[in-house]
Amino acid sequence: MAVQHGSKRLVVGAHYGMRDWLVQRVTAVLMALYTLVLLVQLLLPGPLDYYRWSGIYAAQWMKVFTFVVIVSLMWHAWVGVRDILMDYVKPVGTRLVLQVATLVWLVGCAGWAVQVLWRL
Repeated sequence: MAVQHGSKRLVVGAHYGMRDWLVQRVTAVLMALYTLVLLVQLLLPGPLDYYRWSGIYAAQWMKVFTFVVIVSLMWHAWVGVRDILMDYVKPVGTRLVLQVATLVWLVGCAGWAVQVLWRL
């Protein structure tokens, strides 16, 4: 027979810590890698004009990579802003309004970014 020690209490929100830490690191690495890929493309010789930009994004892999980075950026921002709001905004109603506004803003920005990306 196993002996149980301690209470069985539910710790709400404790599971976010490791997942959020990992999300922040993985999305940051993806964004850094994307920045390096873009810098290499921009440092190649030639004029920096519309045709060069559209040429960079003409490859399907670059569009997919850009889309992944857009999603990563939004997720990274959401985790950061949500944590700040949870730590510093104590009234639950105010926090909820700010979190919903943040989500609406981030989804709108992601939609606009994808629209711009697929028009190139």
